[in-house]
Amino acid sequence: MTTDAPETTETRFSILNNPSYLYQVYSSYMLEYKNNLNTDEFFNPEVLKKSLNILVRKYYKPVAGWFQAHDNDIDVVYYSDKFNDPPISTQILDIDYKTLSRHVHNNNIDLLIPAAPSATITYEDNDIPMIMVKATYLKSNEAMVLGVTYHHSLMDGTAFWTFMANWSALCKQLHEHGDITEFDIPHPPTFEFPNVSHLRNPSKMFEHSEYVLVDADKCVMKFQPGTEKIVVTVLEVSVEQQQTLRQQARNCNVSFTEMLSAVLWKGTNDMRLQLNPEIGSGLSLYSCAVNPRARMGVSNNVCASPTTHTSCEQTVLEIAALDLCDIAQLVHEAIGMCTGEYLISSFDFLLKQRRQELDDERNNRIDKKLMLVYVCPKAVKCIALSSRTFPIYTTDYGFGTPTYVRPPYLPFDGCMRIWPTPLYDARSSNAPLEVYVSLPEHIDLSKSPLLSQFLKKSMD
Repeated sequence: MTTDAPETTETRFSILNNPSYLYQVYSSYMLEYKNNLNTDEFFNPEVLKKSLNILVRKYYKPVAGWFQAHDNDIDVVYYSDKFNDPPISTQILDIDYKTLSRHVHNNNIDLLIPAAPSATITYEDNDIPMIMVKATYLKSNEAMVLGVTYHHSLMDGTAFWTFMANWSALCKQLHEHGDITEFDIPHPPTFEFPNVSHLRNPSKMFEHSEYVLVDADKCVMKFQPGTEKIVVTVLEVSVEQQQTLRQQARNCNVSFTEMLSAVLWKGTNDMRLQLNPEIGSGLSLYSCAVNPRARMGVSNNVCASPTTHTSCEQTVLEIAALDLCDIAQLVHEAIGMCTGEYLISSFDFLLKQRRQELDDERNNRIDKKLMLVYVCPKAVKCIALSSRTFPIYTTDYGFGTPTYVRPPYLPFDGCMRIWPTPLYDARSSNAPLEVYVSLPEHIDLSKSPLLSQFLKKSMD
């Protein structure tokens, strides 16, 4: 008696209504772990690889799938019997822990991050890895670094860090219990974009000034307009400084993040005006990623979030003349624009333009591409990206949580990434916060009256 093999099943979903599709790039993080227990099985590479394969095949099948451009759409396609398993490479370095940690803090991508191909999704190139991993061990077994790169069109930051929390939990259970088949993961492995179509209101029209159409033949997808070298300065907001900002936020009737954003915006605005008074009549832009799911009643269990961008702008001189409370109100109003109606309007706007771009590509036309407005030249830019509530420092693979996690280098002017430290709890502000500030090399924040108080000492 013979039994027929089960038929292959194919599943697909479009990524064009995911605002992360705007970023056809790979995003990379470095997670540093110390072998405090001096265990020989510290991050066993076979268990690491096995746990990742189980995670994507059992819980996150789209991550074991492929992008596929067809007609005027791009899908993620995955199958029941074949898998695009994430590649894992390993290396052993004969250096001490302090040197390794310095490489992480200095964002040594070439050493610690897996090399990635072009992230641009085309009709010709569908075989693009979704996630790649590079595990770096020390010969002394003192520590290791997990370098992880993921395709931003597949996941936003919220989705990525819930994925990482689930991977670490699954790996820890394999380390502790051996070959088990059932796992307890901390986040439901939902992988879909929430349906917000019921929020559509045809009677309301929005300008969506957070996006701009640029000539496709001049479009730089790596977000590096201009010729100045962009460097990252790390600011540290102490517990006491956070308490002061929270009090200021209460006085101005805004949130803590809005007040911190106002400090960053005014600080960079005034610094750049001081360096070049001629920019006073130019535009000073604030932009941020907004996730309004709490207001919309979207469950936190949804892996891929309904995130979009909002922005506002004034002249450089106008921002310089405002006090922090007034600027915090501008930030508050920009974030508050993102209602459910605004969100679905943004999705519709993106989807229409993306389908036009795919049609242009398919018919060998060069026309326009949609970009976020903050990649375009402005006199001053403050692009706030807050990751302080992500489960970054909960990723315990069985040997404790990370000693440090390095966010990706974002080489475009004005990016302000708000980042937790290992003991930080967003609910209590019990530990310092970091802010990774990307600015042209010639700007010295030590000369900023507002921002110099947050400068963090270098490891060098």
